[in-house]
Amino acid sequence: MDYAHQSSRNVFMSRELVVANLFLAGVLVTGTIGYSIIEGWPWPDSLYMTFITLTTIGFREVHSLSNAGRWFTIFIGLVGIGSVAFIATRTAQVLLNTKAFQLRKMMRSINATSDHYILAGFGRIGQRIAKDLSRIGVPFVVVEMNEERAQIIERDGYLYLLGNAESEDVLRNAGIDRAKGLILTLPEDRANVFATLVARELNPELFIMVKTDTNANKRKIIRSGADKVVAPYEIGADRMAQVLLRPSVERFMERVMQSDALAYSMDEVLVEDGSELAGKSLKESSFRQQFDAIVVAVMDGKTNGMSFNPGPDEIINAGDTLIVMGSTEMISRLRLEGCAAKSLF
Repeated sequence: MDYAHQSSRNVFMSRELVVANLFLAGVLVTGTIGYSIIEGWPWPDSLYMTFITLTTIGFREVHSLSNAGRWFTIFIGLVGIGSVAFIATRTAQVLLNTKAFQLRKMMRSINATSDHYILAGFGRIGQRIAKDLSRIGVPFVVVEMNEERAQIIERDGYLYLLGNAESEDVLRNAGIDRAKGLILTLPEDRANVFATLVARELNPELFIMVKTDTNANKRKIIRSGADKVVAPYEIGADRMAQVLLRPSVERFMERVMQSDALAYSMDEVLVEDGSELAGKSLKESSFRQQFDAIVVAVMDGKTNGMSFNPGPDEIINAGDTLIVMGSTEMISRLRLEGCAAKSLF
């Protein structure tokens, strides 16, 4: 069933629900008027009798019924109870169809996503990572098996899958073959290790970053195939120590890392083969004058070594990564005009 047909069917059933509810309201009014005329009851008693008949509550009659009143009660019961059953059935169908439609729409969006990150685990750390990725416009898909957290993900508008990140099928559905990286923030290291093994088998080129609660498990997680292991509690402790020992430096770094808090931000840019900067020194490229950005460090693409505060004669080679600080606009311009491969056409 295609999306247009499903949507039109939901609209049709919603209209049926409106008509059925109006009909039920009409039955309630008819019953109230009928009891008032047939039995001569006051309006409140007539309304109450109609209500308990429609809802099948089963209380005793408000007053004794005549034969005509009993036949009228049978009529109201058959018509009203049938209407209530129809409304309940249609409501359940609309809810189920709407949920299924939303899931299919979600899967279609996930299938259209590539070069994204898969974020497994939506706890406190996962939520913070999702917020940061969303803020800078990096595509990602969340994998979470807790239904309550899934509701939070849906409320925040993120792409997500409800499932276990240790499952091959779930990771495939999340687009692991097209993904740029996998971020594992599952609550247990055992689960993170197993998910790392599965993901590495599915995509050997995938970048995998794993959260661990204890530094002692870092080596085990690395051996399972992770590229980077982070211990948030240790980082938090180091950060607190830096705040005490070097408050001004810490304040500066905090503002730099939050691009929306300062005119300048820090980022990394890959120098592609055939780009304008490839093979030139910083002096030859007139880097500072052309891009108005500061090269904090150059990471060698071959040896993975890093040169801090490079001098003007530092040669920038294809495959190197520049750690730069500058405005968001200038960094984007550097990425597109200076470090991207030139088109032949």
